[in-house]
Amino acid sequence: MNPPFPTAQGAKDQAKRLRAKMTAKGQKIGHAKSLELIAHRYGFRDWNAMSAAIAAAPAPSWAPGDRVTGKYLSQPFRATVVDVALVRPGWVRVGLDLDEAIDVVAFDSFSNHRSRIRGTVGPKGHSAEHTSDGHPQLQLDF
Repeated sequence: MNPPFPTAQGAKDQAKRLRAKMTAKGQKIGHAKSLELIAHRYGFRDWNAMSAAIAAAPAPSWAPGDRVTGKYLSQPFRATVVDVALVRPGWVRVGLDLDEAIDVVAFDSFSNHRSRIRGTVGPKGHSAEHTSDGHPQLQLDF
């Protein structure tokens, strides 16, 4: 499974960090090579293909008033979209008013119910952040 899709700037920042890390280990590489390695990490044949995919990534299209279903911290919900804002190409921040409050704490001795949540989701409808068991923190169904 490929990691969450970055922005162009995010991928360039990753390439810069990779270059610095490899240089520190005595393996000097150029910027172009580090971009290629990052592209391969995300399953692309080269940087040009990844860059084109980033530019073409459509943003999910939800609007205030839309009804959605999904999971937040692995808890299923039904909700109304209250606001949407474009964060970067392909990624939107959504505010959701849940039909029923969900308990976002996994401990039996403590509860924290939320009826409103906000999160950023990408082209596949899920957040880049994951829970400790590997599931996206926020997942909206299409």
